[in-house]
Amino acid sequence: MVYKSDIEIAQSVKPKDIREIAAKLGLSDEDIELYGKYKAKVDYRLLKKGTGKKAKLILVTAINPTPAGEGKTTTTIGVADALSRLGKKAIVAIREPSLGPVFGVKGGAAGGGYSQVIPMEDINLHFTGDIHAITAATNLLAAMIDNHIYQGNELNIDPRRVVWRRAIDMNDRQLRFIVDGLGGKANGMPREDGFDISVASEVMAVFCLAMDIKDLKERLSKIVVAYNMDGAPVTAGDLKAHGAMAALLKDALKPNLVQTLEGTPAFVHGGPFANIAHGCNSVIATKMAMHLADYVVTEAGFGADLGAEKFIDIKCRHAGIKPDAVTIVASIRALKYNGGVPKSELGKENLEALEKGLPNLLKHVENITQVFHLPAVVAINKFPQDTEAELELVKERCRELGVNAVLSEVWGKGGEGGIDLAQELLRLIENNHSESVTFAYDLDMPIKEKIRAIAQKIYGARDVIFTDKASKEISNMEKFGFGKLPVCMAKTQYSLTDDPSKLGRPTDFDITVRDVTVSAGAGFLVALTGDIMKMPGLPKSPAAEKIDVDENGVISGLF
Repeated sequence: MVYKSDIEIAQSVKPKDIREIAAKLGLSDEDIELYGKYKAKVDYRLLKKGTGKKAKLILVTAINPTPAGEGKTTTTIGVADALSRLGKKAIVAIREPSLGPVFGVKGGAAGGGYSQVIPMEDINLHFTGDIHAITAATNLLAAMIDNHIYQGNELNIDPRRVVWRRAIDMNDRQLRFIVDGLGGKANGMPREDGFDISVASEVMAVFCLAMDIKDLKERLSKIVVAYNMDGAPVTAGDLKAHGAMAALLKDALKPNLVQTLEGTPAFVHGGPFANIAHGCNSVIATKMAMHLADYVVTEAGFGADLGAEKFIDIKCRHAGIKPDAVTIVASIRALKYNGGVPKSELGKENLEALEKGLPNLLKHVENITQVFHLPAVVAINKFPQDTEAELELVKERCRELGVNAVLSEVWGKGGEGGIDLAQELLRLIENNHSESVTFAYDLDMPIKEKIRAIAQKIYGARDVIFTDKASKEISNMEKFGFGKLPVCMAKTQYSLTDDPSKLGRPTDFDITVRDVTVSAGAGFLVALTGDIMKMPGLPKSPAAEKIDVDENGVISGLF
């Protein structure tokens, strides 16, 4: 078999005119704004025109990611294509890729193989400019903070306690910590500063949780940017920055409509990181999808310990939605990696290692079915080297928890390879008569108890250790009225613990919270664990070295 790269597969398919895709959803030319022939934005004000429709929402999550690959986005797209093949009115709702991972090591977020959204080059690069708008809004606020200090500092901002950082959508470790305002009085006040990657900024989190332009402005106004000399928070609203920031974001707020390789409609909108922020596409895009289709397939970032927990405890709680069924993606390779097999040996049958790695998957299954009380199916992302004995072992262990494991071959076969998975999801949805979801914690709980509930119920931790700094900040958060907010855990995606080297399902471990910050605009507290940072660096051989464009504008080397 001749191997084709993702971009070669994507470029081999002629996309349908985006107006044809829009028509599948009942959208007219007046409802969309064209960005060329194959991309469009949809007016979010259509949400105010009620249809009475109650679409079924399918959430796709996974085990903890490994270098062996799980295929969560690929499965998300493949399930939607499979539902379309079964005659269902389906739509995909996923996140936008960040340029940092695209040029770094992780890759894009447009799926893979024969289960992709297109035009994948556009989606993985500038797309419709949404992330650039978020970058601009973030940096406008930063400029207004420093200008306010320079122009007399009426708000009495403590320059040592400016917590708002600048942003760029690129992996650049050189910008993590900088000193700016040098060169004399005319160039501002010297202070320590730094850059976050744009998708880790609070503006991105605000953008993805906003319901409309009015809600966006209100959320932007609440962003805490600094503290004054008395220790009280200073907000973007205090600086009168929120109106201009919203003006920069008004077009970006409209969901982006594209298509899968098989012509299934797809919304690709917003992209907060899941190990730092809540890791889900925008509320507006999800609700728009549920407004226009009968089945919506969406994903949450990384494993069920991060993305799915935040999808449910933050996004669903805020937006008033719930998944009707959940898919947990795993691969035999990834499970053997969790069982201690090096990447070079993953192609060989190893039932002993698979047995050791399986508890990681089973913990994620338990999170969905026993903590959140949602129906679930395990999708085994099949590789050619997987043996029948290995596949049967996974199915058997899942059956012991009352969950079916179904083979998924969407990477190589597109929607056809996801028919069995889609049928199992339809069965789960048909048999699910619950209208509620159980959250991991109650909002009225003290901050420390909310954090402890996540660590113990979702990660399987013994307890949580709070540093003195974290305890002090928690007291401040409660004093300033932030105690009722949900918690967004900033934790490594590679492990159920806060140590990325601990694979499988560790026991008898504690989670250490080193700091707690408030994202008041987004509406959650961020508990920082481990060495999580908001600005990645490039690897020794970044993906950017292989990307090129020819004289006809055709891009190569993009996965």
